[in-house]
Amino acid sequence: MEIDQVETFLAVATYGGFHRAAEALRVSQPAVSARIRALENSLGVTLFTRGPANLSLSPAGKVLRPHAEQLLRTVALARQAVHELQPSAGGALRVAAALSICTYLLPDVIKEYQSANPKVMVTVRSGNSLQVLKMVVDGEVDIGLARSLNHPEVETMTLRDDPLILVGHPTHPAVRKRRVRLEEVESWPLIFYDRGSSDWTLSQGLFRRAGLLPNVVLEVETIEACKRMIERKLGLGFLPQIALTHELRQGKLVAIEIVNAEPLRRNLDVIHPRHRPLSREAQAFLHLLKTAADSALFRHEKAGKVSRRRR
Repeated sequence: MEIDQVETFLAVATYGGFHRAAEALRVSQPAVSARIRALENSLGVTLFTRGPANLSLSPAGKVLRPHAEQLLRTVALARQAVHELQPSAGGALRVAAALSICTYLLPDVIKEYQSANPKVMVTVRSGNSLQVLKMVVDGEVDIGLARSLNHPEVETMTLRDDPLILVGHPTHPAVRKRRVRLEEVESWPLIFYDRGSSDWTLSQGLFRRAGLLPNVVLEVETIEACKRMIERKLGLGFLPQIALTHELRQGKLVAIEIVNAEPLRRNLDVIHPRHRPLSREAQAFLHLLKTAADSALFRHEKAGKVSRRRR
């Protein structure tokens, strides 16, 4: 059993086919097939079952998967431990993040980081989740921040939940009830942003699965534009929790609970390459990110309690 065989096994399991796994790993499809065949021969089992549309894990494959994931984590830790014995090259930190994370989480983190590490040159690039993933895999950045990112060549760590929350201006007539059914929300004036994004798809899907058609009165390009429109009582909207810290705490916007629909949950993830150990600079930044995410979660919980007391 070789490391590249284990990585390829996890890629096929994740993407459900040899072709997509080959694209993710940037190798040929015959190479993927050869690695899987060699791994199956070494174990004496069949790891995948071919279905009508794609591959699925066989019983042996399902047993192997958690061990394979742990093996790659152990290899990454071993690389990191050896790397830390070397003198620090230092001097630079490259980060990629989704635009909302750049706007609402990173400024405070980078300010604190640069205060503690004034000689480190920090660069930040933004993009959607797939672009962030590509920058990390291609070695263009040291750390990536986006939502629900998984890939066989990266370590993924969830910092916190960042659900989409329905909010409105406190004086908007629709806000008075605070706990409503989705059928009621369908007729309310709604503002959506960034058509085609994961946020847009997630919030639209909430209505589609219930066989409802939302009353879209306005579409804008960014979260911040959507928030400003809601503050001016032009409608209500689904916004990321991370973007609402100040508005909820200060009572500028109010969260509305939909009692008969599942929460629109998403993870805020940080990723870094498995094959390239993190520098000391990147490790320090990762520690600050964890602290900031925990602090932000506390602030949101506190804001929620304040909002409930105002009812």
